[in-house]
Amino acid sequence: MSTANRPDTASMILDAIRAKRERQPGTRDVAEIEAALLADIEAFDLDAAERRARGEQLSDSGGLAEPALPFPRIDPDGAVPHQRAGTPAGSQRPSPGAAAQSSLLDRLRQQAARCRNEQDRELAEQTQTGELIDRKLKQLFFFLHDFVEQLNVVRPPVPRRYPLTDDEGLDGLVWQEGFADYRTLAQSAGALVELVSFTYRLTTPQRVFVERQGAAVDRFRNQLFDFGLKFSCEEIRNRLQHVERASFDVTGDIAVSARWRADFAQGLVVLETRNLERLGPARLTLQVDAVDQALLDEFGSLVLGQPNRFRELAARR
Repeated sequence: MSTANRPDTASMILDAIRAKRERQPGTRDVAEIEAALLADIEAFDLDAAERRARGEQLSDSGGLAEPALPFPRIDPDGAVPHQRAGTPAGSQRPSPGAAAQSSLLDRLRQQAARCRNEQDRELAEQTQTGELIDRKLKQLFFFLHDFVEQLNVVRPPVPRRYPLTDDEGLDGLVWQEGFADYRTLAQSAGALVELVSFTYRLTTPQRVFVERQGAAVDRFRNQLFDFGLKFSCEEIRNRLQHVERASFDVTGDIAVSARWRADFAQGLVVLETRNLERLGPARLTLQVDAVDQALLDEFGSLVLGQPNRFRELAARR
């Protein structure tokens, strides 16, 4: 039963009560009216009432109410179609913006792929170079370790002169003791050998005596400290306690070091020496391929003060 065809419920109840009180003839019994009301309530359609209320709202607003929007559906391929209500699915067309976005993403994907390929290539080259340097430094360490063991027994003379002044210097040196060691990167970095160190001492019974005056005293003292030489100094001061002159007694004990360091970023091997060919520090950069057995043999001859081609072989490209 529709709402338009049913009499007003409140009016029917009032009429029934009034009829019962007045007991007018021909009036429907209250029980009958109540039964009819219960039947109407049970037959009442809530959905139909909502649709009618919605239609009345549209009529009152002149048809300007906002239509219901469907929830977007996500397809497995990542597309999110948006279909208006009442539009067939087959008649939907992609918007121009979707094509432009796809084109942009395609270009970015291609660019990212090129970057990844370039990074992979550089990483592969760095890995290959790092492994090559690792093998070269291991070969160097084994050579120096064996080299030192033999020299610590033989203790040969090293015919090299270390000048301290224009007239004075240390010579008549003899091998005293040597040591070889290495250091690696962390396990997370591949545990590659990054440093091979080689140190030894040369001694001579010779002593060098040098005198300096005024400001030259401090300069010569600092120079001896930089060379790592052992010495004693006797200063002569004036009445104002200023150093006028000093006498230096330099002991014939020279510490020599050679550090072979890996430069993985540049793909090189750097040799840092101290008191090797002369007093003081020196630095030499070598290509990885230049470090071979021939170079190591020439380095051994250089250490012993013998004629060698070490500089020539180290300059190979």
